[in-house]
Amino acid sequence: MSIPKISDVAGTWKVLTGNHTVSHAVKLARVDVISAYPITPQTHIVELLSEMVASGELPARFITVESEHSAMAACIGAAVGGVRTFTATSAQGLALMHELLHWAAGARLPIVMVNVNRAMAPPWSIWTDQNDSLSQRDTGWMQVYAESNQEVLDLLLMAYRVAETVLLPVMVVLDAFVLSHTAEPVYLYDQEVVDAFLPSLDYPYKLDFTDPRSVGNLADPSLYFEFKVRQEQAMQRARQVWKEVGEAFGTHFGRSYEPVEAYRVEDADTVFVIAGATATTVRVAVDHLRERGERVGLLKLRLFRPFPFEAVRDALRGASRVVVLDRNISFGHHGIFFQEVKSALYGMQPAPDMFGAVIGLGGRDVTVDTVLEVYDKLSAWDPTDPTPHFVGARFREDGA
Repeated sequence: MSIPKISDVAGTWKVLTGNHTVSHAVKLARVDVISAYPITPQTHIVELLSEMVASGELPARFITVESEHSAMAACIGAAVGGVRTFTATSAQGLALMHELLHWAAGARLPIVMVNVNRAMAPPWSIWTDQNDSLSQRDTGWMQVYAESNQEVLDLLLMAYRVAETVLLPVMVVLDAFVLSHTAEPVYLYDQEVVDAFLPSLDYPYKLDFTDPRSVGNLADPSLYFEFKVRQEQAMQRARQVWKEVGEAFGTHFGRSYEPVEAYRVEDADTVFVIAGATATTVRVAVDHLRERGERVGLLKLRLFRPFPFEAVRDALRGASRVVVLDRNISFGHHGIFFQEVKSALYGMQPAPDMFGAVIGLGGRDVTVDTVLEVYDKLSAWDPTDPTPHFVGARFREDGA
């Protein structure tokens, strides 16, 4: 089968914010149940979905709840009933869901949720960084990070197909304001085109009065371990499924998605690694450094869980320096992506020097100059230093 050009795929260009792109993607995915509690900066997602449901444009059940904890509980109940579900949240709302994220993953429910990255309080913030989603990395949810609003649409459609193949939930992540409230051209595919890619959900363990079963029941020590092994095996399988679905998406829609995306890494001595919308800025910085004669490249992490070990190793194999830019921090350690990339490269020979820079916390602007500043400081940094490097933080002369 030949891969179509995007222009040959039936659809319409629209200028949409990242949030409204999510709403249209949910409609195209033919979601049956939406459970929502509004929280800035994701509120526009569920507002538009509520309008679509109220008008009859989207034939779904919209459940309003009193908290994010209840929103996830409603999605769990609906998913156990065998229907396609969706919710969205940010920051403290995601933290409030934490208990039930484990329930959703452990029950092997293919729920898809969008998290609009927002910095965790205190101090109170509505601006972007990645600590909210990354603090949920061990709940058993798959995570993918979008760079553009088109990626938001496409990754959400892919997320349902992957989730319903391996029976694990997915979190699709986008940056607050940088994407959520910023309008970009997005190609919205016609419904029948999406239907051909994403079939109706046929959940094999749905509640059935003629075949009664329990969900999330007590498992004593003779059983519990095996449940968790099966869950991990599904996550391991998902790594290949994400790759296959990304290729199938390209065959069907004209643009494909790998778990990672490399830019100018073939002859690069130094490679930046980043996830999310800031990858666009880093790509421009790489071009500037190339103009200076520096052999620099970029590796964008699109898939975070399951972590794409082999793809990361292959992309970074020829680099002598790897610089991970984290819009997050694990206090007492480093940036979280830095830890993950470093573990992926452990034992590789020859191993590159690893550097980590924490940038842009709480929505602090990350510009091309920020990236150039990181690069220009590398020669003074010790790769064995156990403390992270903060670039862009400003303090008064008195230290306050």
